[in-house]
Amino acid sequence: MLVTLGLLTSFLSFLYVMAPSIRKFFAGGVCRTHVQLPGKVVVITGANTGIGKETARELARRGARVYIACRDVLKGESAASEIRADTKNPQVLVRKLDLSDTKSIRAFAEGFLTEEKQLHILINNAGVMMYPYSKTVDGFETHIGVNHLGHFLLTHLLVERLKESAPSRIVNLSSVAHHIGKIRFHDLHGEKRYNRTFAYCHSKLANMLFTRELAKKLKGTGVTTYAVHPGIVSSELFRHSFLLCLLWRLFSPFFKTAREGAQTSLHCAMAEGLEPLSGKYFSDCKRTWVSPRARDNKTAERLWNVSCELLGIHWE
Repeated sequence: MLVTLGLLTSFLSFLYVMAPSIRKFFAGGVCRTHVQLPGKVVVITGANTGIGKETARELARRGARVYIACRDVLKGESAASEIRADTKNPQVLVRKLDLSDTKSIRAFAEGFLTEEKQLHILINNAGVMMYPYSKTVDGFETHIGVNHLGHFLLTHLLVERLKESAPSRIVNLSSVAHHIGKIRFHDLHGEKRYNRTFAYCHSKLANMLFTRELAKKLKGTGVTTYAVHPGIVSSELFRHSFLLCLLWRLFSPFFKTAREGAQTSLHCAMAEGLEPLSGKYFSDCKRTWVSPRARDNKTAERLWNVSCELLGIHWE
C-alpha cells in the first residue's frame, strides 16, 4: 500500500513538474490571420468572462466595435473597462442580454438594431454546463433553452442586419461533447428523464445541427456560419458540478487558458477563405470530424422547425 501510494505521489509530482510543457503541447491551434477590423461591428454573448472575454479583447485590439452582450451588466462593465484600457479601443460596449428569457433577447435585439446599422460578426459564445434541473422563464429546460434556443432566437432577430452587412459571419460555440448528445424530441425539456451531463451534451449537439441547417438557409447571402470546439479550458462553466470543480483544481495546470480557448473562435470569425466551409465544425483552428448525429440532415431540419415552433417565430 505504501509503495503504491509512493508511486502515485511520484507520478503526480512528475506531472506537475512537467505541467508547463504538457499544457503547451495540448494548447492547440493559434489564429494566425493578420486581418484588421476597423469599422466592423461585433456582438459576442457571454463576453464578460472566460473565452468570450478573450475573444472580445482580441477583436477590440484589431479595431472592431465590440458589443459585450451578457446577463451580469456589472461584470460586463468591468470586463469592458479592462479591455478598453488594454487595447486602447474605446468602442467596447456592454448591453444586457439574458438568454434564459426571450423578452430579454428581443429587448437586446431591438436596442441593438436601433443603435447599429451594421453587424459583421455574431459570436454565440455564452452557455451553461452541468446545471441542476431547472427551466427558463419561457419553460424550456435550461441547457437547451440557453445554449440552443436563446442563441437561435438571437440569430433570427439579427440575421437581416448580418445579411445587409455581408460578408459577415456567425460563430456558434459547441463542444466535443456533442458526440455524446442526442436530440430527444419526445423529451426535449427533460421532464421524463434528466441527467445534467447528458443535457449539456444534447444542447451542444443542437448547436452543431443549428449551424449545419443555418448554413443551408444562408447559402448565397454572403453570411457564413461555423461551429467551434474551444478545447478543455479553465472556465466558470464548471461551477455547477462539484466533481468538475475538484478535477479543475487538480488538473487546471494542464487545461487551455481562456486566451488559448478563444483561438478557434477568432479563426472562424476572421480567417480568410473560410467561406466554402460554412456549416462546418472547427477545433484547434482547423476543420475537424463531427459525429454521425451532427451530420443528420433530417434531424437538423426537424430541430429547426421545432425550435421555430417553441419560440413562436417563422424563419424561412
